Amino acid sequence: MAGAYSLRRKENPAITIAAMGAVVPEALQAAERLDQVGIEADVVCVTSPGLLFQAQQARQGLADGPSWILDQVLRPTPLVTVLDGHPHTLAFLATVNRVASISLGVTRFGQAGSLEDVYRYHGLDADSIVRAALDLR
Repeated sequence: MAGAYSLRRKENPAITIAAMGAVVPEALQAAERLDQVGIEADVVCVTSPGLLFQAQQARQGLADGPSWILDQVLRPTPLVTVLDGHPHTLAFLATVNRVASISLGVTRFGQAGSLEDVYRYHGLDADSIVRAALDLR
């Protein structure tokens, strides 16, 4: 109800993957693959980018309200954000801890195909998330 929750939390994460909506399974797959090469990854499930933005605004003194959720779910690690919408939707999350980030999402429209093909085309599949995480290391 605060905008996000930790879906997978590691003791010493090297990266955080913040995912929203239908691509959460791909984020979890990517985190498992990163584990296999010795890179621990937290996975955050975003339920409301609006609430997280309000919390960020409150932290900066630009709005009233609580900001505790930001500390609870986002650690100061490089950040990959991913959703099946425009990447700008979650890009602001990198400003919470001023970390390096890559934001994945849909910027071209009108494509059709299997879910696997469309996710790969837009860079929303587990392979693309892993590549983004490795690029931030």
